[in-house]
Amino acid sequence: MGIRKKTNKNPPVLSHEFVIQNHADIVSCIAMVFLLGLMFEITSKVAVLFITVQYNVTIPANGGPEETALNYFHYGLKDVATVFFYMLVAIIMHAIIQEYVLDKINRKMHFSKTKHSKFNESGQLSGLYLFSCLWGASILVSENLLSNPVSLWDGYPHTLMPFQLKFYYICQLGYWLHAIPELYFQKVKKEDIPRQLVYISLYLAHIAGAYILNLNRLGLVLLVLHYFVEFLFHVSRLIYFSNEDRQTGFTVWAVLFVLGRLLTLSLSVLTVGFGLAGAEKQGLNLAEGNFNVLFVRVTVLAAICTTQAFMMWKFINFQLRRWREHAQTQALKKKPSSSKSKSKKANGVNGSVGASGADSPRSRKEKSS
Repeated sequence: MGIRKKTNKNPPVLSHEFVIQNHADIVSCIAMVFLLGLMFEITSKVAVLFITVQYNVTIPANGGPEETALNYFHYGLKDVATVFFYMLVAIIMHAIIQEYVLDKINRKMHFSKTKHSKFNESGQLSGLYLFSCLWGASILVSENLLSNPVSLWDGYPHTLMPFQLKFYYICQLGYWLHAIPELYFQKVKKEDIPRQLVYISLYLAHIAGAYILNLNRLGLVLLVLHYFVEFLFHVSRLIYFSNEDRQTGFTVWAVLFVLGRLLTLSLSVLTVGFGLAGAEKQGLNLAEGNFNVLFVRVTVLAAICTTQAFMMWKFINFQLRRWREHAQTQALKKKPSSSKSKSKKANGVNGSVGASGADSPRSRKEKSS
């Protein structure tokens, strides 16, 4: 993210600079229109589509009375409107964190342009990863997915989701969609745009794929695992920016990154390759939300394996670059010390030559006599 210079000049209305400087206020006004729509009966039905989670299904608990009924949700086209609204909320939250937290720290630390951009990126993503990891872990515990791994594929298709799980996916999709216009709002450098578009697209494809294919339980577990590892990386980078001698966090992250990739592949193969392959319900049935066919299973596993291989390739390149930079800094530190030792030796040789070449007073007397 580039450095946003604040000027006293007011840019022309609806110009690029005006939109960038005031994008949070503009988006807030749009969000307020939906909230105000709830107050009027004519517009409330439309506003509800954007604000509340849709497709509610009430199921009596164990065939009991309605007082013990459980509420579940499934997905549909109306979720697009809900994702759009929470994308607006994500833009507003992004601007608040940037202005009231990250910009103040940047002014105190006096980072360079490169560090400024990376600090903003890590500051935003570390907050997302921490919040999403804790929220996702609480859902895993409440739904007993950790204590019963068989539930990842047992009873597929998992068309009905509890409120927390569906809202989690809605927020995740909204956040990663908001990252696309943020490339414009934050004045990201042209050379950084392709890299960020790649990982934004990967997040959207995997999250939407797990949501649409009713692999929401497996997707939740893999997201929590991935977010935890990425949180460690961005926190380590923030610590490194404050003190470049503190690099222990990168070592811990490197070990957990490799373990995370292995665990991701293991869970994916176990769930999709073995669990769903042996499930009772086989075949493609769009009405029931069943996508348990060989082609879909192979496509899902291929997508996950390709993504993990791509991430390992990026990881290896990152480690090699760090080792080269470390070797260069060590070489630069040795050069001054070696030059100083050479200068001391040269001075010593010159002194000895001067002492041997100079005549002592006794020798001068013998020569004169």
